Amino acid sequence: MDLYYHPGSAPCRSVIMTAKALGLELNLKKINVMSGDQLKPEFVKLNPQHTIPTLVDNGFSVWESRAILIYLVEKYGKEDDSLYPADAQKRAVINQRLYFDMGTLFQSFIKAIYPQIRTKKPAPPEEMEKVDKAFELLNTFLEEDEFVAGSSLTVADIAILATVSTFEIVDFDFSKYPNVAKWYENAKEVTPGWEQNWEGVLFIKKFMESN
Repeated sequence: MDLYYHPGSAPCRSVIMTAKALGLELNLKKINVMSGDQLKPEFVKLNPQHTIPTLVDNGFSVWESRAILIYLVEKYGKEDDSLYPADAQKRAVINQRLYFDMGTLFQSFIKAIYPQIRTKKPAPPEEMEKVDKAFELLNTFLEEDEFVAGSSLTVADIAILATVSTFEIVDFDFSKYPNVAKWYENAKEVTPGWEQNWEGVLFIKKFMESN
Protein backbone atom coordinates (compact mmCIF):
# COMPACT_ATOMS: atom_id res chain seq x y z
CA MET A 1 0.00 0.00 0.00
CA ASP A 2 1.22 3.45 -0.90
CA LEU A 3 0.59 6.35 1.48
CA TYR A 4 1.10 9.82 0.09
CA TYR A 5 1.82 11.90 3.15
CA HIS A 6 3.83 14.58 4.90
CA PRO A 7 5.35 13.93 8.36
CA GLY A 8 4.13 17.27 9.69
CA SER A 9 0.49 16.43 8.99
CA ALA A 10 -1.48 15.12 11.95
CA PRO A 11 -4.04 13.36 9.69
CA CYS A 12 -1.18 11.61 7.88
CA ARG A 13 0.36 10.51 11.15
CA SER A 14 -2.95 9.07 12.34
CA VAL A 15 -2.96 6.77 9.30
CA ILE A 16 0.60 5.68 10.02
CA MET A 17 -0.26 4.85 13.64
CA THR A 18 -3.40 2.92 12.65
CA ALA A 19 -1.46 0.89 10.10
CA LYS A 20 1.12 0.15 12.78
CA ALA A 21 -1.63 -1.02 15.16
CA LEU A 22 -2.89 -3.39 12.45
CA GLY A 23 0.57 -4.69 11.58
CA LEU A 24 0.44 -3.25 8.07
CA GLU A 25 3.42 -2.09 6.05
CA LEU A 26 3.02 1.21 4.24
CA ASN A 27 5.11 2.40 1.34
CA LEU A 28 5.51 6.03 2.40
CA LYS A 29 5.62 8.57 -0.42
CA LYS A 30 6.39 12.05 0.88
CA ILE A 31 4.51 14.92 -0.75
CA ASN A 32 6.08 18.37 -0.55
CA VAL A 33 3.04 20.60 -0.54
CA MET A 34 5.16 23.75 -0.46
CA SER A 35 6.63 22.90 -3.86
CA GLY A 36 3.29 21.75 -5.28
CA ASP A 37 3.80 17.98 -5.48
CA GLN A 38 0.08 17.57 -4.77
CA LEU A 39 -0.80 19.42 -7.98
CA LYS A 40 1.16 17.17 -10.30
CA PRO A 41 -1.10 15.41 -12.84
CA GLU A 42 -0.15 11.93 -11.66
CA PHE A 43 -1.24 12.77 -8.10
CA VAL A 44 -4.42 14.59 -9.13
CA LYS A 45 -5.33 11.46 -11.08
CA LEU A 46 -5.22 9.51 -7.82
CA ASN A 47 -7.01 12.20 -5.82
CA PRO A 48 -8.80 15.02 -7.67
CA GLN A 49 -8.97 16.96 -4.38
CA HIS A 50 -5.15 16.72 -4.29
CA THR A 51 -5.06 16.36 -0.50
CA ILE A 52 -2.97 14.28 1.86
CA PRO A 53 -3.08 11.69 3.21
CA THR A 54 -4.03 9.63 0.19
CA LEU A 55 -3.89 5.84 0.38
CA VAL A 56 -3.60 3.63 -2.69
CA ASP A 57 -4.30 -0.03 -1.97
CA ASN A 58 -3.85 -2.30 -4.97
CA GLY A 59 -5.20 0.36 -7.32
CA PHE A 60 -7.94 1.57 -4.98
CA SER A 61 -7.46 5.19 -3.96
CA VAL A 62 -9.03 6.75 -0.87
CA TRP A 63 -8.39 10.04 0.91
CA GLU A 64 -9.63 11.93 3.99
CA SER A 65 -7.71 10.48 6.92
CA ARG A 66 -10.65 9.40 9.04
CA ALA A 67 -12.16 7.51 6.10
CA ILE A 68 -8.78 5.84 5.61
CA LEU A 69 -8.62 4.77 9.27
CA ILE A 70 -12.00 3.08 9.04
CA TYR A 71 -11.16 1.48 5.69
CA LEU A 72 -7.95 -0.02 7.07
CA VAL A 73 -9.65 -1.55 10.09
CA GLU A 74 -12.66 -2.81 8.15
CA LYS A 75 -10.48 -4.45 5.52
CA TYR A 76 -7.46 -5.60 7.50
CA GLY A 77 -8.60 -5.77 11.13
CA LYS A 78 -10.02 -8.81 12.85
CA GLU A 79 -13.78 -9.25 12.74
CA ASP A 80 -14.07 -8.15 16.37
CA ASP A 81 -11.29 -5.55 16.16
CA SER A 82 -11.58 -3.19 19.11
CA LEU A 83 -10.10 -0.34 17.07
CA TYR A 84 -13.48 -0.07 15.30
CA PRO A 85 -15.85 -2.67 16.76
CA ALA A 86 -18.87 -3.99 14.90
CA ASP A 87 -21.40 -2.86 17.52
CA ALA A 88 -23.45 -0.03 15.98
CA GLN A 89 -23.62 2.09 19.13
CA LYS A 90 -19.90 1.79 19.80
CA ARG A 91 -19.20 2.77 16.21
CA ALA A 92 -21.56 5.73 16.53
CA VAL A 93 -19.54 7.07 19.46
CA ILE A 94 -16.27 6.51 17.61
CA ASN A 95 -17.67 8.24 14.52
CA GLN A 96 -18.85 11.18 16.61
CA ARG A 97 -15.38 11.58 18.09
CA LEU A 98 -13.82 11.39 14.62
CA TYR A 99 -16.16 14.11 13.36
CA PHE A 100 -15.42 16.14 16.50
CA ASP A 101 -11.73 15.85 15.75
CA MET A 102 -12.20 16.90 12.13
CA GLY A 103 -14.70 19.71 12.61
CA THR A 104 -13.87 21.10 16.03
CA LEU A 105 -10.54 20.08 17.57
CA PHE A 106 -8.32 19.90 14.46
CA GLN A 107 -10.18 22.87 12.99
CA SER A 108 -9.25 24.92 16.06
CA PHE A 109 -5.62 24.00 15.45
CA ILE A 110 -5.83 25.10 11.82
CA LYS A 111 -7.40 28.44 12.76
CA ALA A 112 -5.36 29.28 15.86
CA ILE A 113 -2.06 27.41 15.81
CA TYR A 114 -1.19 26.87 12.16
CA PRO A 115 -1.02 30.62 11.42
CA GLN A 116 1.50 30.95 14.26
CA ILE A 117 3.75 28.52 12.43
CA ARG A 118 3.59 30.63 9.28
CA THR A 119 3.65 34.14 10.74
CA LYS A 120 5.06 33.70 14.27
CA LYS A 121 2.35 36.04 15.49
CA PRO A 122 -0.06 35.22 18.33
CA ALA A 123 -3.44 33.83 17.33
CA PRO A 124 -6.50 36.10 17.58
CA PRO A 125 -8.07 35.71 21.04
CA GLU A 126 -11.36 34.50 19.59
CA GLU A 127 -9.57 31.63 17.83
CA MET A 128 -7.76 30.60 21.02
CA GLU A 129 -11.14 30.60 22.75
CA LYS A 130 -12.25 27.97 20.24
CA VAL A 131 -9.17 25.91 21.14
CA ASP A 132 -10.10 26.11 24.82
CA LYS A 133 -13.69 25.15 24.07
CA ALA A 134 -12.56 22.15 22.03
CA PHE A 135 -10.31 20.93 24.84
CA GLU A 136 -13.06 21.49 27.40
CA LEU A 137 -15.32 19.23 25.34
CA LEU A 138 -12.61 16.60 25.02
CA ASN A 139 -12.06 16.82 28.77
CA THR A 140 -15.79 16.14 29.24
CA PHE A 141 -15.69 13.13 26.91
CA LEU A 142 -12.98 11.66 29.14
CA GLU A 143 -14.76 12.13 32.46
CA GLU A 144 -15.97 8.53 32.70
CA ASP A 145 -13.81 6.55 30.29
CA GLU A 146 -10.10 5.91 29.94
CA PHE A 147 -10.24 6.42 26.19
CA VAL A 148 -12.09 8.98 24.09
CA ALA A 149 -14.79 6.59 22.87
CA GLY A 150 -15.03 4.02 25.63
CA SER A 151 -12.91 1.62 27.63
CA SER A 152 -10.36 0.66 24.96
CA LEU A 153 -8.16 2.23 22.31
CA THR A 154 -9.97 2.97 19.04
CA VAL A 155 -9.25 4.83 15.82
CA ALA A 156 -10.83 7.86 17.50
CA ASP A 157 -8.01 7.91 20.06
CA ILE A 158 -5.43 7.59 17.31
CA ALA A 159 -6.87 10.47 15.28
CA ILE A 160 -7.22 12.71 18.32
CA LEU A 161 -3.77 11.75 19.61
CA ALA A 162 -2.24 12.92 16.34
CA THR A 163 -4.10 16.23 16.66
CA VAL A 164 -3.46 16.81 20.37
CA SER A 165 0.25 16.06 20.12
CA THR A 166 0.61 18.67 17.39
CA PHE A 167 -0.43 21.38 19.85
CA GLU A 168 2.91 20.76 21.56
CA ILE A 169 4.69 22.79 18.88
CA VAL A 170 3.51 25.88 20.77
CA ASP A 171 4.03 24.31 24.22
CA PHE A 172 0.31 24.12 24.83
CA ASP A 173 -0.62 23.73 28.51
CA PHE A 174 -2.64 20.52 28.84
CA SER A 175 -2.74 20.74 32.64
CA LYS A 176 -5.84 22.94 32.45
CA TYR A 177 -7.68 19.86 31.23
CA PRO A 178 -6.78 17.09 33.71
CA ASN A 179 -8.73 14.32 31.98
CA VAL A 180 -7.08 15.16 28.67
CA ALA A 181 -3.64 15.32 30.29
CA LYS A 182 -4.13 11.91 31.89
CA TRP A 183 -5.44 10.38 28.66
CA TYR A 184 -2.61 11.91 26.65
CA GLU A 185 0.11 10.42 28.83
CA ASN A 186 -1.52 6.99 28.65
CA ALA A 187 -2.22 7.20 24.90
CA LYS A 188 1.44 7.92 24.21
CA GLU A 189 2.33 4.70 25.99
CA VAL A 190 -0.25 2.36 24.44
CA THR A 191 -0.62 3.61 20.86
CA PRO A 192 1.51 1.77 18.30
CA GLY A 193 3.56 4.13 16.14
CA TRP A 194 3.71 6.92 18.71
CA GLU A 195 7.43 7.39 18.12
CA GLN A 196 6.92 8.09 14.43
CA ASN A 197 4.09 10.45 15.28
CA TRP A 198 6.36 12.35 17.66
CA GLU A 199 9.06 12.61 15.01
CA GLY A 200 6.50 14.42 12.85
CA VAL A 201 5.68 16.84 15.66
CA LEU A 202 9.37 17.59 16.14
CA PHE A 203 9.69 18.10 12.37
CA ILE A 204 7.15 20.96 12.55
CA LYS A 205 8.68 22.37 15.73
CA LYS A 206 12.12 22.55 14.11
CA PHE A 207 10.64 24.15 11.01
CA MET A 208 8.92 26.74 13.19
CA GLU A 209 12.10 27.50 15.13
CA SER A 210 14.27 27.81 12.03
CA ASN A 211 12.07 30.29 10.18
